[in-house]
Amino acid sequence: MRRLKNPEMEGTPLVKATSWSSGLVVSGDGVGVVAHAGSIALRLLADRTGLTGELSKAMARRRFVPVHDRGRVLADVAVMLADGGEAIGDIEVLRHQAGVLGPVASAPTVWRSLDEVSGARLKKIQAGRARTRRHVWAQLPDGVPASKVAGTDLGEVIVLDVDATIVIAHSEKEKAAPTFKRSFGFHPLGAWCDNTQEFLAAKLRPGNAGSNTATDHIEVLADAIAQIPAAQRKQLLIRCDGAGASHQLLDWLSDQGRVRGRRLDYSVGFAVTGAVRDAISLLPDHAWTPASDPDGEVRDGGDVAELTGLLDLGGWPGGMRLIVRRERPHPGAQLSLFEEADGWRYQGFVTNTRTGQLAFLEARHRAHARVEDRIRHAKDSGLRRFPSREYPINQAWLMLAQIAADLTAWTRLLALRGDAAGLATCEPKALRYRLLHVPARLVHRARRRHLRIPKTWPWAKAIVAVFAKIAAIPQPA
Repeated sequence: MRRLKNPEMEGTPLVKATSWSSGLVVSGDGVGVVAHAGSIALRLLADRTGLTGELSKAMARRRFVPVHDRGRVLADVAVMLADGGEAIGDIEVLRHQAGVLGPVASAPTVWRSLDEVSGARLKKIQAGRARTRRHVWAQLPDGVPASKVAGTDLGEVIVLDVDATIVIAHSEKEKAAPTFKRSFGFHPLGAWCDNTQEFLAAKLRPGNAGSNTATDHIEVLADAIAQIPAAQRKQLLIRCDGAGASHQLLDWLSDQGRVRGRRLDYSVGFAVTGAVRDAISLLPDHAWTPASDPDGEVRDGGDVAELTGLLDLGGWPGGMRLIVRRERPHPGAQLSLFEEADGWRYQGFVTNTRTGQLAFLEARHRAHARVEDRIRHAKDSGLRRFPSREYPINQAWLMLAQIAADLTAWTRLLALRGDAAGLATCEPKALRYRLLHVPARLVHRARRRHLRIPKTWPWAKAIVAVFAKIAAIPQPA
């Protein structure tokens, strides 16, 4: 029997000399290698679309010329967030790319830049984002994508989804507060464009902010509508869950629909109250029609019906319709006494759309659930945590999280075509894994810098195509 010379090695299997790690040596003295080389495309996109220049104009100060242009700093932080950075210190990844990017601001400079973003400058940044978005939408080869519902598209209608989320604070931060989910942090409210997946507007709020605060919804929606280019602002659909079912918000939406040259429809969740349950009890069986699934097929175990004429809607906006869906509850679902006795689970929503089958209108409203994906993506791009104890700095961070989401959306819309079309359906995490985090070698030759993507990288051809398409974007006049 073979004895091991070292008693401490007893029980440890011997590694064969042919193991893949045989002869592997790791050192930290490599040169000419650029990590996360794909993120350089996002920085180039910010420059080519004019976003960096707009941020610079918004942050400009009289008789003050900083070493690092403040617009460039903010654009770099947005790129960092889109690349997966979570803290200000992660700017070091871009500083590592100095051979390609040139000088990049340090973490202390980033802190100072965020501290300089006042309320007035936030408004200027929003205006600059709107101008950049107008230029980006003008470059879309096939126009603005149509929002799809129940197997069909909504044509030229621009769909805005509004929802709030909880951002947990793990330390004391200004205006952080207990939330309705028994956690501690913030309760920001945001608006996303369903057509393009852009993060249009958001408002940072304390954790105890109400879910149905009409003034907050109106503020965010007004900012979101202002982000839509005027040419595409003619047909709008606003979707919201039951938190938006307030007289003030629905009155405001109705007023917005009366703006000259604009048609605005809304689809807002509505609570199933006692009066609604009484109206449901009056419905005959033949009033229920089958609901539709996301593909436009008949939804098993689901029906829809309209209750508008069966209860008093006085005080609500004229033309408002109340539609309710019923479905068999899944095991373990929490039901009201009415639902337990009836055997169905009910959900309602209101809309001012006058035409269309009930099943289609209900499927259109249910598509609001896609906003949960947008929130998840935003949390993967800076919204998961706020860096500072100071509320204004966290407000600036929220703005940069919106810009990071826009850069990802614009990359998908403008560059993930042709040879790069296979990356178009990637979520942010997958896009980083395949595109943004690719390594490259930087070669200097004939007074030019050559960024060489490894030819064995599975998506090398797609990455080269992405850079070429972004470089070809005409800069705004």
